[in-house]
Amino acid sequence: MVRPMTVTGAGPADAPGSVLADTVLERLTAAYEGAADPGRAAAMRAYMKDVAPFLGLPTPGRRALSRAVLAGMPRPAEADCTAIALRCWALPHREYHYFAVDFLRRHAGRLSSAFLPVTRRLVTTTSWWDTVDPLAAHVVGSLVAADPGLAADMDDWIVDEDMWVVRTALLHQLRHKERTDADRLFAYCLRQSGHPDFFVRKAIGWCLREYAKTDPEAVRAFLVRERGRFAPLTVREALKNIGTVPGLP
Repeated sequence: MVRPMTVTGAGPADAPGSVLADTVLERLTAAYEGAADPGRAAAMRAYMKDVAPFLGLPTPGRRALSRAVLAGMPRPAEADCTAIALRCWALPHREYHYFAVDFLRRHAGRLSSAFLPVTRRLVTTTSWWDTVDPLAAHVVGSLVAADPGLAADMDDWIVDEDMWVVRTALLHQLRHKERTDADRLFAYCLRQSGHPDFFVRKAIGWCLREYAKTDPEAVRAFLVRERGRFAPLTVREALKNIGTVPGLP
């Protein structure tokens, strides 16, 4: 059984005050905890490599609960988004983190470039692909698209010591399609081509595969030109949608 939490006024000390966050968190914890399934929670925690405890809410049911929680709520200001995200992240169960990610995705257009440090905090706290990837593609990517000056921050992130920050920099252009800065994308891939971690090597292949949907010839030419720089895993991932390239594994 999940112990009920008192959340009004709770959360990180640096989370901004927000009446909306107070209301959302009160409704959210009541709804989620009321639907908790401890048996399912154990399996979900194991699947996610024990990164965090779970309440045991399957995605369709969780999102239905979230919609009910948010029904009738006003549109948030950026401070509300910050408060809700940080307060959700301060709760232990992973479903609250998922709620925050979904909420930020929905309201990404309301966020300014000043929100980027918040996303970095989320990316580097209780880090795993299940939250990092949507934050990278849908929140960080949206921020950079709206303010190209943030590309300089991505240039710093790609050489960060934290592999999840590196993965975020690699994946932030996933949805940019024809607006992709291909030179920067290829430079990032080369910069981390020798990274020892699976999640970075996989991300290199993924961002190349996604850009190949827009410009397959550019990706082919890049891989041929830089043959030998990338792990076979990366190359296979990059070529999934455009076929094999002679001379590449």
